[in-house]
Amino acid sequence: MPSHDVMPDMELYQPVQVEDALALAARLGERGWLLGGGQDTYGWLKDRAKRAEALIDLNGIAALRGISETADGIEIGALTSLTEIATSPLINQRYGVLAAAAGRVASPQIRNAGTLGGNVSQDVRCWYYRRGLDCYRAGGNLCYADTPEGMNREHAIFGQSRCVAASPSDTAPALVALDASMVIRSENGERVMPAADYFVGPAIDIRNTTALRTGEILTAVRIPSTWANASFYFEKVADRNVWDFALVSIAVAMKLNGDTISDSRFVAGAVECKPRRLLDVEAAVRGKPRDAATAQSLGDLASRGARTLAHNQYKVPLLNNLVRRALHIA
Repeated sequence: MPSHDVMPDMELYQPVQVEDALALAARLGERGWLLGGGQDTYGWLKDRAKRAEALIDLNGIAALRGISETADGIEIGALTSLTEIATSPLINQRYGVLAAAAGRVASPQIRNAGTLGGNVSQDVRCWYYRRGLDCYRAGGNLCYADTPEGMNREHAIFGQSRCVAASPSDTAPALVALDASMVIRSENGERVMPAADYFVGPAIDIRNTTALRTGEILTAVRIPSTWANASFYFEKVADRNVWDFALVSIAVAMKLNGDTISDSRFVAGAVECKPRRLLDVEAAVRGKPRDAATAQSLGDLASRGARTLAHNQYKVPLLNNLVRRALHIA
């Protein structure tokens, strides 16, 4: 009888070329598990909640690392570490909201190992799902968190469709705020999609949190010059300053004409299964000054339409106040 204390047998592949990794991903299909920094992968395997027959370790592929300038912005390899992003002079100068978000992920040790591609592609952190219970996301017919007795303090207040888990990524809201594009490759070619479409909620796909499909690899993230050098704001509220996932976060990019907001992108994290673009807020602040009066005039606009659970009502005022702070604090 197999022991649960022994790691199951797995094949390990360590390609050094993108083309070899794509061939392996195509051949192995659902048997293969793409491995970047491993921060999410090893948790699943250690807890025995998921198993992989084969690991495709991407860390030897140098072409998937690094930050480079392009004709219209920058391109970041999917295996670029979060530390490199947080400390990059280029990103700090032009796209500071992403540097700030990357610098708030977990701890220095995890940022050194963790990658941008892994951070945006990690699975949800609902403990019912992570402990192997047969919830909707795991193929069952119940959401254990969405019950009167459920432990749902960290869960979503928007976009709940069977699953109420919230997105755990710190960098995802910043990428949506910057109108980034995700570069996805397979043996059949390359497709590029807006970051806003890369993240999917349970109403579209109950089993996956991204648009990645079997045989595909996220190879890079492209950020256009559209929002370069804008006025940025990022804030993450968590129970502790290190290790913890966000309770609510906000990533904001604003174009200012003097003190007047001519255009903006407000994106909230940890309130939905994907980054939530606050379109009503963006419309309301357009043409208004960036000041306390504008901040206070928004009222509860950011949280309009929220559905709270038994233990996460606090996310409503927290979200509203983070939006106000983004407008009030220069």
